[in-house]
Amino acid sequence: MDLAFKMIDIAAEAGADAVKFQSFKAEKLVTKTADKARYQEDALGGTETQFEMLKRLELRQDMHQVLKDHCEQAGIQFMSTPFDESSADFLVDLGVDVMKIPSGEITNLPYLRHMGQLGKRIILSTGMSSLDEVREAVAVLEKAGTGRDHISLLHCNTQYPTPLSDANLLAIRSLAEEFPDCSIGFSDHTLGVECAVAAVGLGAKLVEKHFTLDKSMEGPDHGASAEPDELRLMIKLIRNTELALGTGHKEPSPSEKENVDIARKYLVAGCDIAKGESFSPENVRALRTGRRGVSPMRWDEVMGSTADRDYSEGDMLVF
Repeated sequence: MDLAFKMIDIAAEAGADAVKFQSFKAEKLVTKTADKARYQEDALGGTETQFEMLKRLELRQDMHQVLKDHCEQAGIQFMSTPFDESSADFLVDLGVDVMKIPSGEITNLPYLRHMGQLGKRIILSTGMSSLDEVREAVAVLEKAGTGRDHISLLHCNTQYPTPLSDANLLAIRSLAEEFPDCSIGFSDHTLGVECAVAAVGLGAKLVEKHFTLDKSMEGPDHGASAEPDELRLMIKLIRNTELALGTGHKEPSPSEKENVDIARKYLVAGCDIAKGESFSPENVRALRTGRRGVSPMRWDEVMGSTADRDYSEGDMLVF
């Protein structure tokens, strides 16, 4: 528990909005003879089955309340992914407001129906799935009672770590186009922070990232996780990216409005011009004047018209 407390504190200090654990009973998740994933074999070797590994990693129910209490003290939201219906019900009773559906359950109809009936916000990871499978899962959640405005979809690749060539970040846009009423995010299993930041630039509204105290720690996911300094950097860059994205409206920003009259050119007398003389390309120029005048966009309107006063070279035209 001390390790979990330390990780909660680091996530809160780094500026994360929530920290997420996993809630499961190995008996309800995997058979006793199921193989481990290749990345799990690479990290842990082949000395134990997937069932034995998961049994060793289970969080007892009493641990959840202690972790939730510590999150509240640290000022960060507690979340957990339930891998079965009874774990989901337990989290509801615990007062967890947001339910995370892992990628592996996106084709589990009874589970999806149960999750959709809970009346909670749903975050659905979409790793290993096609767009049709995502459509089916969302439809099940909707029919069970969870509207799309309460569903967030995370683009995800479930390889640990995900090769950059497989990250397929443009799928974030595809999900946003297909599900305009859902918020879209990214569950990042790549190394580094670049993909998480790029995902925000592509429209991701939430980002999930595994993190660890040390990549060399024993466990199936540590090697593909961000260390504390990476986590801090990622969150800083994401916050800066969110700020820089702006509103999307193309208009002068408040900080640059003072530069308009400095940087733009206005029409001035290119030489002395007598009253009654016609304006022409030979006697009118567009120059920076430091203050607002007649825009060169009115050039055609000005050419051939008559000066109603005398101008000295460099005077701004009045028109």
